[in-house]
Amino acid sequence: MKIFFSGVGGSGVSAIAGFMAGLGNKVTGSDRLFDRDPNHPLAAKLIAGGVSIVPQDGLGPDASFDLAVFSTAVEKDNPDFIAAAKLNIPVKYRPEYLAEIVGRFDTVAVAGTSGKSTTSGMLAFLMDRLGMSPNFIGGGRVKQFAAPSNPGNYLTGDSRILVIEACESDGSIVDYRPAHSIISNLDLDHHSVAETSAMFERLAENTSGTVVTGGDDLNLAACRISGRVGFSIRNNSRYQAREIDFLKFETLFSVNGQRFRLSMPGRHNLYNALACIAMLTEMGARADLIAGALPEFSGLERRFDIHLNNGTRLVVDDYAHNPHKIASLMAAVQAISRRVCYIFQPHGFGPTRMMKDGYIKVFSEGLGEDDRLIVLPIYDAGGTAVRDIASSDIAGPVAASGKSAHAAADRNDVCSLAGDYEVYVVFGARDDSLAQLTEEIAERLRNY
Repeated sequence: MKIFFSGVGGSGVSAIAGFMAGLGNKVTGSDRLFDRDPNHPLAAKLIAGGVSIVPQDGLGPDASFDLAVFSTAVEKDNPDFIAAAKLNIPVKYRPEYLAEIVGRFDTVAVAGTSGKSTTSGMLAFLMDRLGMSPNFIGGGRVKQFAAPSNPGNYLTGDSRILVIEACESDGSIVDYRPAHSIISNLDLDHHSVAETSAMFERLAENTSGTVVTGGDDLNLAACRISGRVGFSIRNNSRYQAREIDFLKFETLFSVNGQRFRLSMPGRHNLYNALACIAMLTEMGARADLIAGALPEFSGLERRFDIHLNNGTRLVVDDYAHNPHKIASLMAAVQAISRRVCYIFQPHGFGPTRMMKDGYIKVFSEGLGEDDRLIVLPIYDAGGTAVRDIASSDIAGPVAASGKSAHAAADRNDVCSLAGDYEVYVVFGARDDSLAQLTEEIAERLRNY
């Protein structure tokens, strides 16, 4: 099959494009990101993985293509879209096409408003180590799947098993009909809790096999999901963690008498691991074999990604971007240090507008007396967004609550505002250049 992907630089589209190329299809893609930066590292990896990259000028699609798949971020007046319509190439948006792929496999859909990237990546990694030869389409990049020809957000295997990150953001999750599902948690993110609850209930209804859910989540508990299998830390469940030791950079725990070690810190990562343990055990995997593979998992890029840890200074990059994720990140960091500089970049004007009150609350309540918050300018991916909110609308109220919070005019202000701290945490979604900022801070501290 010959497929054209427009918006192939996006995390979701790049994963599907690479996956389809890995299955032997002829794949071509375009993205305005690559038009601006032809030497972008993601473009190089996609090309090495068999995806041809062309300019997003409408000349890429031709009548030989069987299908054109578009990112939802690509406008209908984009030259690629106009060309596909003129050539009568069948067109699908990424969510619709992913739902179609889900139906071709024995799919495990991993959902939840927080942690689904890490959980889906961890599940695919463990399946791979256990010899299950899974396929994987994710939103995050698994470090151990990454290679010169693979960004790390997909995997092609020999089995009929497919693990996907099932994101509720565009509503297409209700069209998935997976074999099994994980629904980890439910909070405000892309939609209201009520709207997301309805989508998660539909996903559970459409799941033919096991539905694994977070047993400590009050919002999930209110969902109408029959026959659920629970995992938990506090409440009784089939897969409850006990004898928990939260260490600085790892977590030790037991489930049903089996001892586990997770090479990642934080309560939120323990929940992610419990979801995987529950699903794998329900699918027939042995607990001792899961325990043997779990410590090998080193996580996803930009998920508590340590750029410097020299015993005196710690510099971390993370993808946390909604209030729930930020609270989990801050809790993990506070177990390491009580003197932290947090550097946050909100991701888009619409999400910032919706979650502004949540941001103000989590920072006002979560920042310690010796902590500092720097809010970077809102990430602007272009398009037709209404730009009627700014980072100062977050930093101002947090500062008014008595905490140290500042809105940076640009990234050049970060170093002058950051001051002298033991721990620096850079976080925010969608913008890979935050990793570069984190490394710049780490490099300054190496030479401090």
